[in-house]
Amino acid sequence: MNLLKALARTSSMTMLSRILGLVRDSMNTHQFGASKAFDAFVVAFMLPNMFRRIFAEGAFSQAFVPILAEYKERRGEDAARAFLADVAGLLSLVLLVFTVLGVIAAPAIVYLSASGFADQPDKFALTTALTRITFPYILLISLSSLVGSVLNTWNRFTVPAFTPTLLNLSMIGFGLLLTPYLDEPIFALAIAVAVGGLAQLLFQLPFLARIGMLVRPKLNLRDAGVWRVLKQMGPAMFGVSVAQISLLMNRNFASWLPDGSMSWLYNADRLMELPTGVLGVALGTILLPSLAKLRSSDRPDDYSAMLDWGLRLCWLLTLPATVALAVIGEPLIATLFEHGKFHAFDTRMTTQALAAYAVGLIALISIKVLAPAFYAQQDVKTPVKIGIFTLVCVQLLNLLLWKSMAHAGLALAISLGAILNAGLLLRGLRRRDIYRPRAGWGLFLAKLTAAVGLMAAVLWGLLQGLGAWHGIDSLAKAGKLALLVCAGATAYFGALWAMGFRPRDFSRRSV
Repeated sequence: MNLLKALARTSSMTMLSRILGLVRDSMNTHQFGASKAFDAFVVAFMLPNMFRRIFAEGAFSQAFVPILAEYKERRGEDAARAFLADVAGLLSLVLLVFTVLGVIAAPAIVYLSASGFADQPDKFALTTALTRITFPYILLISLSSLVGSVLNTWNRFTVPAFTPTLLNLSMIGFGLLLTPYLDEPIFALAIAVAVGGLAQLLFQLPFLARIGMLVRPKLNLRDAGVWRVLKQMGPAMFGVSVAQISLLMNRNFASWLPDGSMSWLYNADRLMELPTGVLGVALGTILLPSLAKLRSSDRPDDYSAMLDWGLRLCWLLTLPATVALAVIGEPLIATLFEHGKFHAFDTRMTTQALAAYAVGLIALISIKVLAPAFYAQQDVKTPVKIGIFTLVCVQLLNLLLWKSMAHAGLALAISLGAILNAGLLLRGLRRRDIYRPRAGWGLFLAKLTAAVGLMAAVLWGLLQGLGAWHGIDSLAKAGKLALLVCAGATAYFGALWAMGFRPRDFSRRSV
């Protein structure tokens, strides 16, 4: 399998999901604006969504996939099938208990997530009720992630990448059809989250059956492989999820800021998810099974070369996204969100958060490449140590920045923490001689800088001539934004082509 083509397919499915997510968010801002009700939903959905990022895109797959790949490569598919049944049995039991406890303890969860809401009893009560509806999503999305990890190990990347679109479709459908019939319309979004999680799980099961890995969960605590997964998963959850834990703590700081702060940060974070999901998550998904197989085959040179390939693609595609978000953030937000109850002031506040998040975009996506390099080696200690140090630093930055820069300061703290995290991960790989950069990085970065500089100049020049973005027709804004995006992409990729870059240069076969 050509990994570049697999990445393109996976990224296209993720892009579809993110585009639908933007449609969903645009609809939400039109219906609810930056309001108390939407602030409440942001908090209620924050923990399940954070757990999705940690579990689906992080700790579980990092701990489970290398061991599953080892079973498949060394012991055969029958042993892998038995191992999967044992993992599914224990995981289902643990998640069910966790979900029940979460529903019961919803008030405490809300207080820990947004203690500032305690001074507003109606807002606190609404957030608690919404949390109880959304919390079962954790059970459903975790089981869905288990299925997706198996499919990825069998190089079936497209189906797991498409699956998240079902959540967005659910939220769009329920938002349009159910909100008119509810006394509190925001409950439609919470119900849609639970339904979307169930849809994601059920959709993948037929594809699991096609590869012969649809098994009945079995509780077998004597399986050594299951305990290996659990042993690595605990530390991995912390090591991989530093950004999400920081985000949770940041939301707690934001709960003490004026109404709307949660919504501004949420919308900016959603825009950041477009490049991090389309590229970062897709790269991590493609890389982990190959790295795990290379490690099982004892091929350190190929292992290092695979990492180098991932990092070059990361920089090639993320650097222009970073600059574009900084230059055209306000037009982007005005086009997507500024209508209905979301006003020009909300656009400016969200733009501040987006610019601060953009500072750490390359680092956030690089972590999706660097962290799997440790977990494919079944090394959990190094990322955990780095994670603890980074988390402490981010909270110190929160204390320094949240009063002077308000919500933008909280976003900047996340970005600076990501840069620190990625830098320490890279240093750890270099020191252990796991990753050895291939020749040509200096020239590669010089060409990228020249291309992105041209793109920034084109975008800035067009912005000066396109006029105002506030108080104009939505179709006019969409047309102007499309012109900006097309011009920027043409300038960047045209410059790369002129400097000798070709898609075949980044082609790579899977293991």
